[in-house]
Amino acid sequence: MKVLFVCLGNICRSPAAEGVFLHLLAERGLSKDFVVDSAGTGSWHVGNPADRRMQAAANRRGIQLPSRARQITLDDLSEFDLVLTMDQSNLDAVRSLAAEAGDRATAAIEPMLTYASTFTETDVPDPYYGGDAGFEHVLDLLEDACSTLLDKLSAQE
Repeated sequence: MKVLFVCLGNICRSPAAEGVFLHLLAERGLSKDFVVDSAGTGSWHVGNPADRRMQAAANRRGIQLPSRARQITLDDLSEFDLVLTMDQSNLDAVRSLAAEAGDRATAAIEPMLTYASTFTETDVPDPYYGGDAGFEHVLDLLEDACSTLLDKLSAQE
């Protein structure tokens, strides 16, 4: 199973989702069953590591964020099985890209918080311009949604 997490710049939310999901896979001994990556709809931060504030918040939870920012490509929509977006704007951008790719776009495209079980929010808020609490809240949302996602994907295998 190949899973891609997508946000705007690929330095806060989507690398955090990738890190949380990888952490859960390792805890459950399922790392070999999944390919996990993240990307942004924009290209501003390509090549950069995750935002230092997000890395610090994740590190406090024992979660590593190993990825470097990249922009989503048309090929991602055929190479990945599932593309999870962090907010409505990202969802719209990825669906637009899928329309451009046409029949090549075989990935399922869904909002990340479709899988949230504890929280009722529909969008993972962008913490970039806020304080530390925003990064912690994003991780809370992602831990909840990633755990439920992994439960559902594991049950399908």
